Amino acid sequence: MGLPQAGLWLRRLWVLFQVALQVAVGKVFLILFPSRVKQHIVAMNQKNPHFSYDNWAPTLYSVQYFWFVLKVRWQRLEDRTEPGGLAPNCPVVRLSGQRCSIWDFMKGNRPLVLNFGSCTPSFLFKFDQFKRLIEDFCSIADFLIIYIEEAHASDGWAFKNNVNIRNHRNLQDRLQAACLLLDRSPQCPVVVDTMKNQSSRLYAALPERLYVLQAGKILYKGKPGPWNYHPEEVRAVLEKLHS
Repeated sequence: MGLPQAGLWLRRLWVLFQVALQVAVGKVFLILFPSRVKQHIVAMNQKNPHFSYDNWAPTLYSVQYFWFVLKVRWQRLEDRTEPGGLAPNCPVVRLSGQRCSIWDFMKGNRPLVLNFGSCTPSFLFKFDQFKRLIEDFCSIADFLIIYIEEAHASDGWAFKNNVNIRNHRNLQDRLQAACLLLDRSPQCPVVVDTMKNQSSRLYAALPERLYVLQAGKILYKGKPGPWNYHPEEVRAVLEKLHS
Protein backbone atom coordinates (compact mmCIF):
# COMPACT_ATOMS: atom_id res chain seq x y z
CA MET A 1 0.00 0.00 0.00
CA GLY A 2 2.96 2.34 0.54
CA LEU A 3 3.70 4.93 -2.08
CA PRO A 4 7.25 5.23 -3.44
CA GLN A 5 8.92 8.34 -2.03
CA ALA A 6 8.84 10.22 -5.34
CA GLY A 7 5.19 9.37 -5.83
CA LEU A 8 4.39 10.51 -2.29
CA TRP A 9 5.91 13.92 -2.92
CA LEU A 10 4.00 14.29 -6.17
CA ARG A 11 0.80 13.52 -4.31
CA ARG A 12 1.76 16.03 -1.65
CA LEU A 13 2.30 18.74 -4.27
CA TRP A 14 -1.11 18.00 -5.76
CA VAL A 15 -2.72 18.17 -2.31
CA LEU A 16 -0.88 21.45 -1.67
CA PHE A 17 -2.42 22.91 -4.81
CA GLN A 18 -5.90 21.64 -3.86
CA VAL A 19 -5.77 23.05 -0.33
CA ALA A 20 -4.40 26.40 -1.52
CA LEU A 21 -7.22 26.63 -4.08
CA GLN A 22 -9.82 25.65 -1.46
CA VAL A 23 -8.59 28.31 0.96
CA ALA A 24 -8.49 30.98 -1.73
CA VAL A 25 -12.01 30.21 -2.97
CA GLY A 26 -13.32 29.92 0.58
CA LYS A 27 -11.87 33.30 1.50
CA VAL A 28 -13.55 34.91 -1.51
CA PHE A 29 -16.91 33.33 -0.65
CA LEU A 30 -16.56 34.40 2.98
CA ILE A 31 -16.05 38.01 1.84
CA LEU A 32 -18.71 38.08 -0.89
CA PHE A 33 -21.39 35.82 0.62
CA PRO A 34 -20.90 35.88 4.43
CA SER A 35 -24.52 35.03 5.28
CA ARG A 36 -24.58 32.01 2.98
CA VAL A 37 -21.28 30.73 4.38
CA LYS A 38 -22.58 31.19 7.92
CA GLN A 39 -25.78 29.29 7.10
CA HIS A 40 -23.74 26.39 5.70
CA ILE A 41 -21.41 26.23 8.71
CA VAL A 42 -24.22 26.44 11.26
CA ALA A 43 -26.04 23.60 9.49
CA MET A 44 -22.94 21.38 9.72
CA ASN A 45 -22.40 22.12 13.37
CA GLN A 46 -25.93 22.29 14.73
CA LYS A 47 -25.57 19.10 16.79
CA ASN A 48 -22.89 20.59 19.05
CA PRO A 49 -24.32 23.46 21.10
CA HIS A 50 -20.94 24.13 22.76
CA PHE A 51 -19.24 24.92 19.48
CA SER A 52 -20.88 27.95 17.93
CA TYR A 53 -20.24 29.80 14.71
CA ASP A 54 -18.66 32.72 16.56
CA ASN A 55 -16.18 30.37 18.25
CA TRP A 56 -14.26 29.44 15.15
CA ALA A 57 -15.71 30.92 11.95
CA PRO A 58 -13.44 34.00 12.15
CA THR A 59 -10.43 31.66 11.85
CA LEU A 60 -11.66 29.99 8.66
CA TYR A 61 -9.32 30.26 5.68
CA SER A 62 -6.60 31.84 7.81
CA VAL A 63 -2.92 30.94 7.49
CA GLN A 64 -3.25 28.63 10.52
CA TYR A 65 -6.29 26.99 8.94
CA PHE A 66 -4.34 26.42 5.72
CA TRP A 67 -1.41 24.71 7.48
CA PHE A 68 -3.67 22.51 9.60
CA VAL A 69 -5.78 21.31 6.67
CA LEU A 70 -2.61 20.68 4.67
CA LYS A 71 -1.16 18.61 7.53
CA VAL A 72 -4.32 16.52 7.76
CA ARG A 73 -4.51 15.95 4.01
CA TRP A 74 -0.82 15.04 3.81
CA GLN A 75 -1.20 12.66 6.73
CA ARG A 76 -4.00 10.80 4.96
CA LEU A 77 -1.59 9.97 2.15
CA GLU A 78 0.22 7.75 4.70
CA ASP A 79 -2.92 5.86 5.69
CA ARG A 80 -2.05 2.16 6.10
CA THR A 81 -5.48 0.89 7.04
CA GLU A 82 -8.35 -0.73 5.21
CA PRO A 83 -11.28 -2.84 6.43
CA GLY A 84 -10.25 -6.47 6.57
CA GLY A 85 -6.56 -5.58 6.46
CA LEU A 86 -3.91 -5.95 9.13
CA ALA A 87 -4.02 -3.25 11.80
CA PRO A 88 -0.71 -1.37 12.20
CA ASN A 89 0.88 -2.30 15.52
CA CYS A 90 2.09 1.22 16.32
CA PRO A 91 4.02 2.11 19.48
CA VAL A 92 2.14 4.13 22.10
CA VAL A 93 2.95 5.35 25.60
CA ARG A 94 0.98 4.78 28.78
CA LEU A 95 0.40 7.80 31.02
CA SER A 96 2.95 6.27 33.42
CA GLY A 97 5.57 6.69 30.68
CA GLN A 98 5.78 2.98 29.93
CA ARG A 99 6.07 2.20 26.22
CA CYS A 100 3.88 -0.45 24.65
CA SER A 101 2.00 -1.02 21.39
CA ILE A 102 -1.60 -1.06 20.22
CA TRP A 103 -1.70 -4.84 19.90
CA ASP A 104 -0.83 -5.17 23.61
CA PHE A 105 -4.42 -4.19 24.33
CA MET A 106 -5.99 -6.94 22.21
CA LYS A 107 -7.24 -9.94 24.17
CA GLY A 108 -7.80 -13.08 22.16
CA ASN A 109 -10.70 -12.68 19.76
CA ARG A 110 -12.36 -9.83 21.66
CA PRO A 111 -12.91 -6.68 19.59
CA LEU A 112 -10.73 -3.69 20.48
CA VAL A 113 -12.24 -0.24 19.89
CA LEU A 114 -9.69 2.49 19.21
CA ASN A 115 -10.71 6.07 19.85
CA PHE A 116 -8.19 8.55 18.44
CA GLY A 117 -8.52 12.20 19.40
CA SER A 118 -7.38 15.18 21.44
CA CYS A 119 -9.07 17.87 23.52
CA THR A 120 -11.08 19.39 20.67
CA PRO A 121 -14.68 20.51 21.29
CA SER A 122 -16.00 17.92 18.85
CA PHE A 123 -14.10 15.04 20.50
CA LEU A 124 -15.05 16.05 24.05
CA PHE A 125 -18.66 16.66 23.02
CA LYS A 126 -19.04 12.97 22.06
CA PHE A 127 -16.98 11.64 24.95
CA ASP A 128 -20.07 10.61 26.91
CA GLN A 129 -21.31 8.63 23.92
CA PHE A 130 -18.06 6.70 23.90
CA LYS A 131 -18.33 6.07 27.64
CA ARG A 132 -21.80 4.61 27.13
CA LEU A 133 -20.32 2.23 24.56
CA ILE A 134 -17.87 1.04 27.20
CA GLU A 135 -20.63 0.58 29.76
CA ASP A 136 -22.83 -1.34 27.34
CA PHE A 137 -20.21 -3.57 25.71
CA CYS A 138 -17.36 -4.00 28.21
CA SER A 139 -18.35 -7.65 28.66
CA ILE A 140 -17.59 -8.47 25.01
CA ALA A 141 -15.09 -5.81 23.87
CA ASP A 142 -12.11 -3.77 25.02
CA PHE A 143 -11.57 -0.05 24.52
CA LEU A 144 -8.54 2.20 24.15
CA ILE A 145 -8.25 5.98 23.88
CA ILE A 146 -5.20 7.16 21.96
CA TYR A 147 -4.44 10.82 22.57
CA ILE A 148 -2.77 12.27 19.48
CA GLU A 149 -1.33 15.69 18.64
CA GLU A 150 -3.62 18.56 19.59
CA ALA A 151 -5.72 19.52 16.57
CA HIS A 152 -6.41 23.07 17.72
CA ALA A 153 -3.41 24.03 19.81
CA SER A 154 -3.39 27.53 21.26
CA ASP A 155 -0.31 28.36 19.17
CA GLY A 156 -1.78 26.84 16.00
CA TRP A 157 -5.27 26.91 14.47
CA ALA A 158 -6.94 28.04 17.69
CA PHE A 159 -10.40 29.39 18.42
CA LYS A 160 -12.65 30.31 21.33
CA ASN A 161 -14.21 27.75 23.69
CA ASN A 162 -11.29 25.36 23.26
CA VAL A 163 -8.89 23.93 25.83
CA ASN A 164 -5.74 26.04 26.10
CA ILE A 165 -3.04 23.55 25.08
CA ARG A 166 0.07 24.48 23.14
CA ASN A 167 1.61 22.23 20.50
CA HIS A 168 3.41 19.39 22.25
CA ARG A 169 7.14 20.04 22.22
CA ASN A 170 8.08 16.78 23.92
CA LEU A 171 6.52 13.59 25.25
CA GLN A 172 6.06 15.07 28.71
CA ASP A 173 3.87 17.83 27.24
CA ARG A 174 1.74 15.22 25.53
CA LEU A 175 1.41 13.04 28.64
CA GLN A 176 0.44 16.05 30.73
CA ALA A 177 -2.21 17.16 28.21
CA ALA A 178 -3.66 13.65 27.99
CA CYS A 179 -4.26 13.65 31.74
CA LEU A 180 -7.08 16.13 31.10
CA LEU A 181 -9.04 13.23 29.65
CA LEU A 182 -8.80 11.40 32.97
CA ASP A 183 -10.96 14.12 34.53
CA ARG A 184 -13.80 12.74 32.40
CA SER A 185 -13.48 9.25 33.89
CA PRO A 186 -13.03 7.41 30.57
CA GLN A 187 -13.37 3.91 32.14
CA CYS A 188 -10.77 2.49 29.75
CA PRO A 189 -7.00 2.84 29.28
CA VAL A 190 -5.64 6.12 27.88
CA VAL A 191 -2.34 6.16 26.02
CA VAL A 192 -0.57 8.78 23.91
CA ASP A 193 0.91 8.67 20.46
CA THR A 194 4.68 8.93 20.16
CA MET A 195 6.23 12.28 19.23
CA LYS A 196 6.75 10.86 15.73
CA ASN A 197 2.94 10.65 15.51
CA GLN A 198 3.19 7.09 14.21
CA SER A 199 -0.29 5.87 15.07
CA SER A 200 -1.85 9.16 13.98
CA ARG A 201 -0.16 8.92 10.58
CA LEU A 202 -0.67 5.22 9.85
CA TYR A 203 -4.29 5.28 11.02
CA ALA A 204 -4.91 8.72 9.41
CA ALA A 205 -6.47 9.68 12.74
CA LEU A 206 -6.14 13.47 12.85
CA PRO A 207 -8.26 15.19 14.16
CA GLU A 208 -10.28 12.21 15.50
CA ARG A 209 -11.26 8.76 14.29
CA LEU A 210 -12.75 5.46 15.46
CA TYR A 211 -11.68 1.92 14.62
CA VAL A 212 -12.70 -1.56 15.67
CA LEU A 213 -10.01 -4.26 15.53
CA GLN A 214 -10.40 -8.00 15.99
CA ALA A 215 -7.63 -10.61 16.00
CA GLY A 216 -5.23 -8.08 14.50
CA LYS A 217 -7.53 -7.17 11.61
CA ILE A 218 -9.51 -4.00 10.99
CA LEU A 219 -13.18 -4.80 11.42
CA TYR A 220 -14.43 -1.21 11.17
CA LYS A 221 -12.79 1.99 9.95
CA GLY A 222 -14.65 5.15 10.83
CA LYS A 223 -14.47 8.24 8.68
CA PRO A 224 -12.38 11.19 9.91
CA GLY A 225 -13.81 13.77 12.29
CA PRO A 226 -15.14 16.10 13.21
CA TRP A 227 -18.18 15.85 10.92
CA ASN A 228 -17.91 12.09 10.27
CA TYR A 229 -16.93 10.88 13.75
CA HIS A 230 -19.87 8.69 14.80
CA PRO A 231 -19.73 6.49 17.95
CA GLU A 232 -23.18 5.16 17.03
CA GLU A 233 -21.60 3.34 14.07
CA VAL A 234 -19.32 1.50 16.49
CA ARG A 235 -22.38 0.58 18.53
CA ALA A 236 -23.96 -0.99 15.45
CA VAL A 237 -20.80 -3.03 14.79
CA LEU A 238 -20.64 -4.31 18.36
CA GLU A 239 -24.36 -5.11 18.45
CA LYS A 240 -23.97 -7.17 15.31
CA LEU A 241 -21.06 -9.09 16.82
CA HIS A 242 -23.03 -9.69 20.01
CA SER A 243 -26.20 -10.88 18.28
